[in-house]
Amino acid sequence: MIRIHPFKALHPLKRLVTQVSCVPYDVVDRAEAAALARDNPLSFLHVSRSEIDLPESANPYADEVYARAALNFKALLKQHVFIRDSMPCLYLYRLQRGMHIQRGIVACCHADDYEHDIIRKHEKTRKDKEDDRTRHMATIGAQGGLVFLTYRDNAGIDDQVRLIEATRPSYDFTAPDGVIHTIWRIRKTESLVNAFKEIPVCYIADGHHRAASAARVARERREANPSHHGMEDYNWFPSVLFPAGQLQILSYNRCVRDFNGKTEAEFLAAVRAQGTLTTPAPQTPVVPGHVSMYCAGRWYDLALKPEATEDPVSILDVSLLQSRILAPILGIADPRTDKRIDFIGGIRGTQELEQRVHSGKAAVAFSLFPVTVRHLMAIADAGQIMPPKSTWFEPKVRSGLLIHTF
Repeated sequence: MIRIHPFKALHPLKRLVTQVSCVPYDVVDRAEAAALARDNPLSFLHVSRSEIDLPESANPYADEVYARAALNFKALLKQHVFIRDSMPCLYLYRLQRGMHIQRGIVACCHADDYEHDIIRKHEKTRKDKEDDRTRHMATIGAQGGLVFLTYRDNAGIDDQVRLIEATRPSYDFTAPDGVIHTIWRIRKTESLVNAFKEIPVCYIADGHHRAASAARVARERREANPSHHGMEDYNWFPSVLFPAGQLQILSYNRCVRDFNGKTEAEFLAAVRAQGTLTTPAPQTPVVPGHVSMYCAGRWYDLALKPEATEDPVSILDVSLLQSRILAPILGIADPRTDKRIDFIGGIRGTQELEQRVHSGKAAVAFSLFPVTVRHLMAIADAGQIMPPKSTWFEPKVRSGLLIHTF
């Protein structure tokens, strides 16, 4: 079963929470992070994306980036921006975006549960990004972002959450993107810890690199500790566990910069040979098996019929798009490394896809039907890997809110 562990979180002073908390480090690029943190020296982005405080020419993986992250973190601590709970706690974290609400328990999870596949994965990690977060965590001695986990719904946990939600929260604020973040501190933790013992496995929804890096830090620390016993703080990493039934997955769309040496007419002819192409079409597909494609100022509906198979990966729309269009026609053999493809989270809308094509940054864009949590779990249970950038979970949890130190 999954183990959850209360911890003494570092969290911002209530009056500073909107200044300190920030978007996850990996949903913005350097320029976007710099813009969000501009004129706000308390933003946790100065820790999680410390390259924004260095010249733009600085290598994001240079020694000085990690040294600056540690320096910035120490500066926030010295300014007493954070307070630490006096006893180990769990936390209820509620997110509300429009009419959508989801409620998760923030706790520490054990690196061994990650290693032993009790915490299941559905994506491969990139070595450069895993190396980066491993070094970042090890250098600052803390994890400021939460790994986003999900589990199959459990009525007993839901009942406890409802009782906690009826009490006064510790934080209740609206972020600049309009998402309402509400957090309750849970001091009496035994009942919830026991309830999660009924959960046999959980799944990484978002944060594969954070989880992999935390597990690497744990391995490195235990190898350097001859008295290691398994319960040291470095063995644990902060997570938020949401019931699957409350999650909202948006599409993760694609843009490709050119037609791979083809003319527009040649490209369209090649696509028609792979599926049924019709226009006009909606900007977002309304059923699985269809992709909305934007090219030369027009939306097309591309129907891609899957082969008869029990393989849960190959039937995904994102897999069909990759195997039928991106690889054979556009030459995108490995979307993890090819610089000609960009991935656009569904939260940005189809207007972003159109803008990229209109501006010349892309020749063609693809709007996908969202993957379901059921697909994610089936693939993880089968020990398989989803194609890269298949899921975009929304709303996002904030970083710098509940920090775990080790």
